[in-house]
Amino acid sequence: MIDRDGYRPNVGIIICNRKNEVFWGKRVRQHAWQFPQGGIDAGETPETAMYRELHEEVGLRPHHVEILGRTRDWLRYDVPEQWLRRDWRGNYRGQKQIWFLLRLVGRDTDVQLRASEKPEFDAWRWNEYWVPLDSVVQFKREVYQLALSELARFLRRPSAEKDGRAEVVR
Repeated sequence: MIDRDGYRPNVGIIICNRKNEVFWGKRVRQHAWQFPQGGIDAGETPETAMYRELHEEVGLRPHHVEILGRTRDWLRYDVPEQWLRRDWRGNYRGQKQIWFLLRLVGRDTDVQLRASEKPEFDAWRWNEYWVPLDSVVQFKREVYQLALSELARFLRRPSAEKDGRAEVVR
């Protein structure tokens, strides 16, 4: 399902833990790290697609996470010609994504990278929210920066949660 401008609808997922560190998955047999993401199927809402992708790529279910926020609008990136599959060439330009910020309310052991028959990741780690994006494929970096910047307002200071104050991270 590609829109008239050549973009495929997609969701991006930023999962944070109680310390506001974010989940990074290492692509199978690659040295590229990224956030979970995936296409929105016909008839799906972005939220429905997010939960499906969350389970397929990370093994988490809705009860393992809390939605903290989502981007207001679509964020787009173009895929370089050399990365396009042959059958996509022509009217396909890239992805348009709605990004979700989730808080893991389950445990780290709930993460199951082999939840689907075709795992996307073979390793994962927690990183600081504002980690440099040089391990992300070049053409996605700007969208990652935009998503992280827009969604940062939904984070709470870990120490503030302990004493009952809700202070937004700046």
